[in-house]
Amino acid sequence: MDIFSNVELFSVGMAAAAIGILGFVVFFNKRNSITNKSFLFLAVMTILWSAFNFLIDRVAEHNTLTVLRTATFFAVWHAFSFFQLFYVFPEDKVQFSRAYKYALMPFIVFVSLLTLTPLVFSEMVPTADGTLRAINGPAISLFSLAVVGMIIGGFIVLLGKFHKAIKIDRSRFKFVVVGSVITFSLLVVFNFVFPALLDNSKFIQFGAVFMFPFVAFSAYAIIKYHMLDIKVISTEVLAFVVTLVALLQIIFSNSFIETMFNISIFILILIFSIFLLKSVRKEVKQREEIQKLANTLREANARLKELDKMKSEFVSFATHQTRAPITAIKGYTSLILEGSYGNVSNDMKEAVHRIHKSSNSLAIVVEDYLNISRIEMGTVRYDFKTLDLRKLVEEVVQEFTPVVKKDGLELKVDIDKNGKYKAKIDEGKIKQVLTNIIDNSVKYTDKGHIEVSVSQDEKKNKIQVKISDTGVGIKKETMPKLFKKFSRAKDANETNIHGTGLGLYIAKTMVEAHEGGRIWVESKGENMGAQVYVEIDAIK
Repeated sequence: MDIFSNVELFSVGMAAAAIGILGFVVFFNKRNSITNKSFLFLAVMTILWSAFNFLIDRVAEHNTLTVLRTATFFAVWHAFSFFQLFYVFPEDKVQFSRAYKYALMPFIVFVSLLTLTPLVFSEMVPTADGTLRAINGPAISLFSLAVVGMIIGGFIVLLGKFHKAIKIDRSRFKFVVVGSVITFSLLVVFNFVFPALLDNSKFIQFGAVFMFPFVAFSAYAIIKYHMLDIKVISTEVLAFVVTLVALLQIIFSNSFIETMFNISIFILILIFSIFLLKSVRKEVKQREEIQKLANTLREANARLKELDKMKSEFVSFATHQTRAPITAIKGYTSLILEGSYGNVSNDMKEAVHRIHKSSNSLAIVVEDYLNISRIEMGTVRYDFKTLDLRKLVEEVVQEFTPVVKKDGLELKVDIDKNGKYKAKIDEGKIKQVLTNIIDNSVKYTDKGHIEVSVSQDEKKNKIQVKISDTGVGIKKETMPKLFKKFSRAKDANETNIHGTGLGLYIAKTMVEAHEGGRIWVESKGENMGAQVYVEIDAIK
């Protein structure tokens, strides 16, 4: 096959591949957009119109008139597709006017059907050089009016929108305007003026070439302003290169059978490229949606952190204000029980004792909330000093002895008097941890004893405080939740309804702030007691 005689085939195929791929890429970018649908409609009409233009001089003589009329039919819809695109551009939804639906559309349908009759092109006659020439019919002027009117009308609409657009929007589609001007000019001159007015139709077959400015400038605008993802653009370029290679195979074919085979391969590759772009676009869209969700979650998370901080500040203020009256209640009930205000009846002592006990429990709850708010706000301050941990444990045990005896329990102490238990600790924080643990043991032990022991592991250089009880024990499934905030065993309310689920969380935070600080709990199961261990580095 003569390569040079197929330059027209190369130009038509390349234009069809370019505009077809671009059309489907834009459509897949946003399927519900009327602008994207109109762009795809333009792409399809361009391909059909270009294909039949190309076939006019390449079919048998008795079919030439039919192919010409078909090309003219698509020329009407091609011109209308331009007008349609710029009429809706760049909106996603457009409400068409009554004139558009009931006047323009019927007129375009009428003119397009008219092109299939002898009223536009009546016949084909041979010329002196052996070629065929179309004889214009009486309706050629109506056809020309429809085509030119659509092209000029669409161009006017586009320029009007460009003029009204703000500066940023203008920069986004100025390349489309430039490409459209060049394409419109070439189409009007070579596909209308020459065949209709100068009776020269030899340039009609190059109509596809005249589409390149519009395709090139539109593609440049899309790439420059990132209207599509780079992955889609890369896939589009790859698909175009592959179809271009397939097209070259057609041009270099040596026989009719080989040509038809290569044409089939070209069509299949083009269809495959379109579906590939659809798949890539879907993947990119999903990734964009995931990114949007991630951004939304990030904003929501930031807002939640802000609200959590406000909550912590409020809890800190409220508990701080509540602590003062509770301290007063504890003080006065203690004075009453000690007889500072005179003798009171046994019934009165029992009532005051209950008030005093409840105020102690409430004080611990308030202190828990105050500590948790300080932890969350990061305002906890530690004052580390070298102290004898044994003396601190003995002090806490001494304070609990009356309470434990009152509840009918035994408080045992196991401390080696000869041991050295110096450690760098925050006295107030460790005292609060031990108080909280022993208080829990008292609450969850109905009978038996509570034992506090202090030991030292000289090899590991550790001091260990162990608080064990004979209480309700801990179920295996509850163990992983013990040191979490607001976490309590499911049946904890049966024994103690005043728990907050914060004590062990706060204890863990405070213990781990010390050098080598570690806290853990052991239990053989339900109704088999529990052992809480607090471990801190010793100072030699």
